[in-house]
Parts: sequence; structure tokens; C-alpha cells
Amino acid sequence: MLKNDTYEVVIGLEIHAQLNTNSKAFCSDKVEFGAAPNTLVSPISLGHPGTLPVHNKEAVNMAIMLGLACGCDIREYNTYDRKNYFYADLPKGYQITQMDTPICNNGKVEIILPDGSTKDINLTRIHMEEDTGKGLHDLDIENTLMDYNRAGTALVEIVTEPDFRSGDEAYAFLSEVRKLVRYLGVCDGNMEEGSLRCDANVSVRPLGAKEFGVKVEVKNMNSMTNVKKAIEYEFERQCKMADAGEEIFSETRNFDALKGTTFGMRSKEDANDYRFFPEPDLPPLVVSQEWIAEVKSQMPALPKELFARFTGEYKLGEYDASILTESKEVADYFLAVCEYSSNYKAAANWVMGAVKGWVNSNATHIGKFPIAAATIADLIASIDEGTINFSVAEQKVFPILLENPTQKVGEIIQEQNLALMDDDGALQKWIDEVLAEFPEKVTDYKSGKTNLIGLFIGQVKKKSGGKADPKKTSQLLAKALNG
Repeated sequence: MLKNDTYEVVIGLEIHAQLNTNSKAFCSDKVEFGAAPNTLVSPISLGHPGTLPVHNKEAVNMAIMLGLACGCDIREYNTYDRKNYFYADLPKGYQITQMDTPICNNGKVEIILPDGSTKDINLTRIHMEEDTGKGLHDLDIENTLMDYNRAGTALVEIVTEPDFRSGDEAYAFLSEVRKLVRYLGVCDGNMEEGSLRCDANVSVRPLGAKEFGVKVEVKNMNSMTNVKKAIEYEFERQCKMADAGEEIFSETRNFDALKGTTFGMRSKEDANDYRFFPEPDLPPLVVSQEWIAEVKSQMPALPKELFARFTGEYKLGEYDASILTESKEVADYFLAVCEYSSNYKAAANWVMGAVKGWVNSNATHIGKFPIAAATIADLIASIDEGTINFSVAEQKVFPILLENPTQKVGEIIQEQNLALMDDDGALQKWIDEVLAEFPEKVTDYKSGKTNLIGLFIGQVKKKSGGKADPKKTSQLLAKALNG
């Protein structure tokens, strides 16, 4: 908990997730990040007189999917409202949103805290709305320029109860939400690009008090780390104000990531200032139980389900299961390997080790990994069968596969002469040479220092160029040393 001897912090989050739809929330304008400014607009998204919005079914599907994943109640009868305010990034002068009838109510998200404990964060609502445009402040010295490409893009806003008591809890929640939307495919979760944005409502209250303090909204946080830093700074700022007897008033503040501080933008508007009224151009949206069932049938397995499967059916440890379920792509690749190999632990080790190592070193994602899952399974089988050992597989076969991903594992082993040597005669010759070279170590071994067996195995491996079968070598060595 974030507290001192006098106060504790109370936090609620509002998360905007930009939905991965091909078109905008209420018109057919294309959605694409990075397009030239004002090239993805139309009279509808710009709010020209006489234009009419229409529902985007895929956006509704995604909102339902997210609500189901969070255990929310899905509303059957949905209406939209106009949220009126004047700002340069709002071309229509109002935003279409859901005020009184959010499509999802209640629900919760379980988070894992740094100490390993868990906590449920309760949700107030998830509602659908459209995004605003974007101000460009660094292209003109004297003016702010407006890009309306983003205006009208489909959003859901996830509103939590004030259940957070530290920046760490907020960080953990954002991590879980980002993982969830990526698993579902409803949002790419990139805070740096603005497709996942978070506002924090922060207040302080005396320890033991039941009433909430005056909340301050903090915006402009483009990473989970910055959300945590902004909360911690705001807690300290409000505590100092309370100690000095200064009034804390409701306002909207911005976060300066370079300074790690917040600064005031404007006083916080009340709902009445937005002059909400029903959107007259959109008919009510009715979400039937059949519709909900159809969406549910199309949902992928979620992280918790996969974690349970990996620790249960596949007998993996909790650490391995948590790493493998960090992203859907990694989990899917692991599952693909397991379709061809029943050595689940080895499959996990390869995915968490060599595969993710390549992904990280190339600063890319696993979708770009060139080696097919079936080929990794062949590599595992070659080790299990004793054809090659792990070090040969990782250090020699794997790099060749990266350059020639369609080549067969068996072909590489044969062409490179990498198969382990299990010929008793050749192995015995190398063993005799090693024991002759280390007579003192042989004496030490026979005196009880049996851990020296590793030294002898290593020397035989060296003489064989890494081709000596370690299991057969160990057996022959033990026989020679103990005979």
C-alpha cells in the first residue's frame, strides 16, 4: 500500500482501449496508425450536416468479448448519448458515447502483486464510444495542428472502482488488461502509440477514514511505468498540501514524464457541463443472448485457462507457465510444438530459451520467428533419442536452422557429422587417453572425490569434438575407474 503515517492513497483508473476494427465506430473510414494526417476522414467522421452514423458490429463484438472475459454483465438494451464540449480535437463538437447504458457492468480483474499475492480489482463499467482527433504540437513553432485520422475510431472505456492503494497495483492491473486485450485480439495494447491510454483518479485520505478525498485526474501517461510514477508523485503532492492546510480541488492534471511531475490543465468538469443528451441518429442497439453466445464461442483460451492447462495437463512449474502465458503468440507457439512432441518440459525450455532469445535479440515478435514448431519438435526428438545432445542442438543445429529453416534436422546432423559417437571401442580409446593424462585426478577419484567424473566426461567430450555420447561415456568411465 502507498501510505505514510498520516494518509493513504485511493486510486481509480479509466482505460481507453482502441479497438482493432478495420473501420471506425460509426462510419466506414479506414483505421490505420501512421497514415498521413487527415487522409482517413469523411463527411461522417467530420460531422458534416446531413450525415448519419451507423453501428459497427465488429466493435460491439469486441466490447462483448472483453466484458465476458472480465465476468461482466452484458446489457441487452443499449443506447448512445452525445457528450458535448468544444475542443479542437473534436470535429463534430460532441462525442458519441454511452452515458447511462454501458454495454458491460460490474466484473473484475485479478492482479498479481510483486509479493506474489493476488487481488481482485472490481470494474464499474465498460462502455463504447468514439475517439477524438490528435493534436500535433511539434510540427509548427507557433501553432498546434490537428490530425483527424483518429477521430471516430472505436473505443471501449474500462472504468474501475477506486480499489487501488498503490502505484504497483495500478501497474499490475494495466499489465493484466494489456495482456487480456492482446489475447482477445481486440486491441494491440501499445500505450506508446496511444491505442491503450490510461487516466488515473488519485485522492488521499487520513488513515482509517472511510470517506474518499477530493480526486484529481491525471492524464498523458504513455507507459505503465509512467502511470506508477504519476500516482506516486501525486500522492506526495496531495499529502504535502493536506499537511499545510491547503485545499485540494478537483482538477485535471498532466504528467510530465521528463520531470516526473504533474501540472494543472483545467478544473474538472461536472457531468452537467457536457450537456449529455440521447444520440438522435443512432437507433438502440439490442444485444440478444444468442449474440452473446455466438461471441463467446469464438473467444480464444485466456491466460488463466492456459496457465491451468500448462501446470495441470502439461505438468509444468508455475514459473514456466507464467512465462509462456505472458503473450498469446508465445503460448500459441508452445502449443504448436506440443502438437508434435510429448516432451512438454523440453518444449517449454526451447521456447523460453533459444526461441525467445532470438526474438529478443532481433527486437521483433515470435510471429517473425523463422523455424516451424514441428522442426523444434524434431530437434527435441533428436536429443531424446540420443542422436545429438542439447549443446550440439543449441550451438550447432539451431543456428543452421535459423539460416535454413526449411532444412530437416536429420539432414543437418548427417551433413555436419554431428551424431553422437556411441561406439564402445572409440569411446574406450578416448577414456584410456584421458585417464592416462590425469593420473593424480584418478587417484583423487578413487579416494572418494567422485564428483571428478564430470572432469573426465568433459575431457572425453573435448577429444571427441563433442560427439561422445555422454550417457555411454559415463557408463564406461565408471567401469574403468571403479574396476
